[in-house]
Amino acid sequence: METARRHDIDWLRVIAIGLLLIYHIAIVFQPWALFIGFIRSDELLEGLWKPMSLINVWRIPFLFFVSGMGVYFAMQKRNIKQLLLDRSKRILVPYLFGIVAIVPLHFLLFQNYYNQPLHYFAHPAHLWFLGNIVIYISILFPFFFQLIKKPEGKFRRSLEKMMRNPLGPLAILPFFILEVLLVQPDVFALYAQTLHGYAIGFLAFFFGFLMVYIGKSFWQILLKWHWLYLALALGMGLLRISILEAYFTNALMAVESNLWILGIFGLGYKYLNRPSKSLSYLSESAYPIYIIHMFVLYAVASWVLKLSLDPYLKFALSVLLTLAGCLLIFELIIKRIPLLRPLFGMKYRRAQKAKEI
Repeated sequence: METARRHDIDWLRVIAIGLLLIYHIAIVFQPWALFIGFIRSDELLEGLWKPMSLINVWRIPFLFFVSGMGVYFAMQKRNIKQLLLDRSKRILVPYLFGIVAIVPLHFLLFQNYYNQPLHYFAHPAHLWFLGNIVIYISILFPFFFQLIKKPEGKFRRSLEKMMRNPLGPLAILPFFILEVLLVQPDVFALYAQTLHGYAIGFLAFFFGFLMVYIGKSFWQILLKWHWLYLALALGMGLLRISILEAYFTNALMAVESNLWILGIFGLGYKYLNRPSKSLSYLSESAYPIYIIHMFVLYAVASWVLKLSLDPYLKFALSVLLTLAGCLLIFELIIKRIPLLRPLFGMKYRRAQKAKEI
């Protein structure tokens, strides 16, 4: 089983949250942005949606896989009580705080931009992801602890044996195919607060845990075959967004999604499993940035969209300013104020120590 810190998983989590930020900014320039509560540009960039569509089938399931892996590592030095307390501090507290204090900000910015009456009702918005994780941990922690107690049990040995050939990792595919066949989502990439989102997130979270529970045999096979998984995923993705989109079933998208995920994990394991100062900083800042990025995005869009610039420049400027704004808020406020740190999933530190970071 994996016990050492996995820097590649930390890197991939940071990259995935960065892609999420870019993805949400791209929505601002799509004709349907208003339908899902985003500020919309009058000048559209529908061409942006082609690359975003390649990302969309795997970006959220990928984060659930990573979250499952994170729970595995959190369990290595904690008993049941300590794990539940730790995850409550890290996930439940920011989730509830976000609904009360963060989500209202981008709701109000949206209403102000469109001169609507200002009002707010409790809503998780983009923080729905955290609510899902709370549910998954509550359901799965007894099973996970049983696995941890038997590191060399029959179940793990069977999984390890399965991972000795390139088809081993693909054993997850039938579960994700079955999910879409049973749930029958109207849109595969519609994850937020849908039955499909709960179900696919549950599977990804569960298998993410198993991926690190199995140990090196799983990662060695990914290391050897990740280019094949990525080539197949890219081929399917290009066919989907070019000529066969109308014929691509949810089952095919489930296959494509997991091929991307397996390939990316293999790529990360090969090239990113090393520490760095940049990773230490970005890994700490990624979670708070995820929590605050929507209201920063809406604030930036409210200003940038009124400028007389080429729409592609507006998009680039929105990305730059949203990222810069999030980093400044993290660096100057969240990171420095001890009482705020736990509200954003960070460890509490006294003011003196916070200033030394």
